[in-house]
Amino acid sequence: MSETKRLQDKVAVVTGAAAGIGKAIAGVFAREGAHVYLTDVDGGAAEEAAEALVSAGHQVTAMTVDVCKGQDVTALFRNIESEPGRIDVLVNNAGLNVREDFRHLSDADWVKIREVNLDGVVRVARDGFNLLKASGKGSLVNVASIMGHRGLRQLAGYSATKGAVSALTRALAVEYAPFGIRVNALAPGFIETALTERVLRNPMINKALIDQTPLKRFGSGEDVAAAALFFASDESGFITGAELAVDGGMSAGL
Repeated sequence: MSETKRLQDKVAVVTGAAAGIGKAIAGVFAREGAHVYLTDVDGGAAEEAAEALVSAGHQVTAMTVDVCKGQDVTALFRNIESEPGRIDVLVNNAGLNVREDFRHLSDADWVKIREVNLDGVVRVARDGFNLLKASGKGSLVNVASIMGHRGLRQLAGYSATKGAVSALTRALAVEYAPFGIRVNALAPGFIETALTERVLRNPMINKALIDQTPLKRFGSGEDVAAAALFFASDESGFITGAELAVDGGMSAGL
């Protein structure tokens, strides 16, 4: 008898899914039986990531989506409205960072961080509401960060936007609950991705961060994807408004 997959026949959307954490989440969801809409601002990379999963026999649709552009987000959801007509799991993962001392952070860089990390999350969560509602028990997962709750040099802009995502998650959990939609957040610590590569390859910073991490290693995209799968599945059916730290214990040791 074949094993039942945890997201069998569910429809999932993952933003920023061409690389890093988003790519890992899309892969896990696809392998667990979901039809995944793998979206990214880099359409070519999204196609490449999707092709690898399709070749393995999974249902994946790649789309070029810049979450900063309302027309891109509208096009994504209109595409899904006609068929399959619902979203069971929506993961707000697209994000970026500009490392800079706050006193030198330009208006342009601040706007860039805010437009992706916060405005994009707001837009996707708002405009995806009707399709999540159509599911009957939709799950919205926002990717925040432990940096939304702690301070670190050159991350003020990033921390501010991720803290806002945490607050937004709690507010939407209350507002969306009457419609059967659960809203939770993931708060990754230091995960080995292209976004953190420049920092983690500095030996002094690497050692300092490992020393602050009780499990004595950095996370992988698969670590975060496993947590996302829990929030996406029916196993977390009585959980909403929660934030799960995926950080090897770093935030517990503060």
